[in-house]
Amino acid sequence: MKKIRKGDDVIVITGKDKGRRGTVLRSLEGDRVLVQNINMVKKHQKPNPNMGRTGGIIEKEMPIDVSNVMLFNPATAKGDRVSFKTLEDGRKVRVFRSNGEVVDA
Repeated sequence: MKKIRKGDDVIVITGKDKGRRGTVLRSLEGDRVLVQNINMVKKHQKPNPNMGRTGGIIEKEMPIDVSNVMLFNPATAKGDRVSFKTLEDGRKVRVFRSNGEVVDA
């Protein structure tokens, strides 16, 4: 079970986009995540008529290491660490370290 998953609201804690918030689009192998509108780069793309792709310079998101983002806690409006807790019914859920609120619904 990973601490940061697809669909989570995260805040960047280091790098050129420090302090910006975004939603996790994908969780990649090797502890990297793709966050919406974070770590944008310009990529030179060749046209490919077979795939219907036009050429030119496009902007796209690149993966960022999971250690450079924190899960956003709406109660405190800050980034927060996450731990795991087992409930009485046997489910394993993520909880915020600062206030103990359950992240998963």
